[in-house]
Amino acid sequence: MNQPSNEAVLKEPPPGGSGGAPLWKRVLDVTCILIAFPLLLPLALLIVLVVKVGSRGPILFKQERVGYRGGRFTCLKFRTMFVGADAAVHQGHWNELIVSNLPMEKMDARGDPRLIPLGRILRETALDELPQIINVLWGEMSLVGPRPCIPYEYDKYLPWQKERFNTLPGLTGLWQVSGKNRTTFVEMIHLDIEYVRKKTLWMDLRIILMTIPALIAQVQGMRKKKAAALAALTENGDPNPNKQSAGLK
Repeated sequence: MNQPSNEAVLKEPPPGGSGGAPLWKRVLDVTCILIAFPLLLPLALLIVLVVKVGSRGPILFKQERVGYRGGRFTCLKFRTMFVGADAAVHQGHWNELIVSNLPMEKMDARGDPRLIPLGRILRETALDELPQIINVLWGEMSLVGPRPCIPYEYDKYLPWQKERFNTLPGLTGLWQVSGKNRTTFVEMIHLDIEYVRKKTLWMDLRIILMTIPALIAQVQGMRKKKAAALAALTENGDPNPNKQSAGLK
């Protein structure tokens, strides 16, 4: 994928006006949730047990996010970090990504000591985001759309980049199935805007079907990177590579 400039301007308006939540999208969201509910419920209960046993604190993590046309809402996730974890660490990481044109890797890839036991696995597989199904049912999100950003991220967006907010945010999206951790911030923005302008029922169905294979590929990629880092430490003669690479877990 070519590296687009952060100064590029995309001028075409999204087709059909704002198109935040057309009827077909709402019907698709609710239908998919009802079909998947018998599988999602026991999985969610298992994750509740993992979080409860893994550390003290609430099961859910609630955070203000930016949604459709810049509106704010409370986004739900299963808590994967210890209570009181320093949020400034993520802000610094995000600031680095937006100015460096580096791939949009999560901090998990570098090692994040703020994570509870099994928290890294929940985040790698995106299972921590299952509670956002509630946000979908409330009409604050959709199954497919750009990921909802945090207000301090929104404040750094250029005017043209805010076109990505002309649709409901989603659990998965065109960016997530197009490389995600291999794309830069600007590439993510362009993919999100492409979705805003071109979204259709068939496009949403295709993205939903591509999500699980994309997640599997993402997890495999992160595991390979971790294995390569451990191998490099071993080759350098470290007598205890697991100790030095604990941050990579």
